[in-house]
Amino acid sequence: MSGNVRTIAWTGEALRIIDQTALPDRLEYLDLRDVGELVSAIRRLAVRGAPALGAAGAYGVALAMSQGAREGWDERAVAAAVAQVRTARPTAVNLAVGVDRVAPLMSRGLPAVLAEAAAVVAEDVAANRAMGVHGADWIQTRVPRPGPAAPGAPPPRGLRLLTHCNAGALATTEWGTALGVVRELHARGLVEMVYVDETRPLLQGARLTAWELGRAGIPHRVQVDGAAASTICRGLVDVAVIGADRIAANGDTANKIGSLGVALACADAGVPFVVAAPWTTIDLGLPSGADIPIEQRSEDEVLGWGGTRTAPQVSGGFNPAFDVTPARLVTALVTETGVLEISAGQTPAGAAAAARPAAGPATLWDTAAG
Repeated sequence: MSGNVRTIAWTGEALRIIDQTALPDRLEYLDLRDVGELVSAIRRLAVRGAPALGAAGAYGVALAMSQGAREGWDERAVAAAVAQVRTARPTAVNLAVGVDRVAPLMSRGLPAVLAEAAAVVAEDVAANRAMGVHGADWIQTRVPRPGPAAPGAPPPRGLRLLTHCNAGALATTEWGTALGVVRELHARGLVEMVYVDETRPLLQGARLTAWELGRAGIPHRVQVDGAAASTICRGLVDVAVIGADRIAANGDTANKIGSLGVALACADAGVPFVVAAPWTTIDLGLPSGADIPIEQRSEDEVLGWGGTRTAPQVSGGFNPAFDVTPARLVTALVTETGVLEISAGQTPAGAAAAARPAAGPATLWDTAAG
């Protein structure tokens, strides 16, 4: 099976999304017909992942306009609904980027907004495919695969990768960012095993990443988050590849909680730690990761599971949804235009400055490193 899924689509009357809370048991779609339904879907993670949230934000403007026309809202009410969508989750910058890109077109009418939202989706699909190629090229060139060197010996073994949370098709509109790199490597016959962190507390790795890898026929094993450092330091991982929800100008990277621990283990073991994310995830207005807002989710997510409390009644919960990995621990940042070697001193801010006035960065591995 190819494993391709389309997470977001406009039906003509509603925004159709995959309900990711039902996976892996059921592949279900939700048709969202008003802003309240979309905001709820975003907050309860029925739709999630930075690029997917960007598309949801773009279509959310169309949803607000459609609902406003249906219910007789004035311009102020429509603007308030758009603002609700924009702020539904604070950490992933793509949500606001998606809203801000299409909102200026509201005066031209719903067709113009829908056309621009469709362009957001198309660009995301193309960016994901490009990231897969750039990331696979970099890993294939830079990550050694030990194997017999004698004449006539079998080829080197495949790569052993580790990923955290879900950065596949479900986190985008199609194909994936970090998993897009994994899928490209698999297509080249280079993957031996993918270690999938379960990703507590909502198990996006065990529920979603494993589901996607299974559909694509990629060999994988699910492990508890606490096993990741040991797996890396025991020499069982050649490269870790994750996605991102927001990246600061200096290369500091916010991703699902637990990503920092993976990066620290990679640094100790001398294993490359690679981030794959589109340029829409880079927030050049934030100098460093210290400026990235970290979403605090309900303590109920860590105090119980499946509606049953597992912690004592007297216990409180601490549930940050994301952590920030310092740029010094990020070996490479894969974007749709190439690869920046962050820990070697290349930064998104520097790449953007070098590229002006052209669109997109110029200081990239595939051009700068020859």
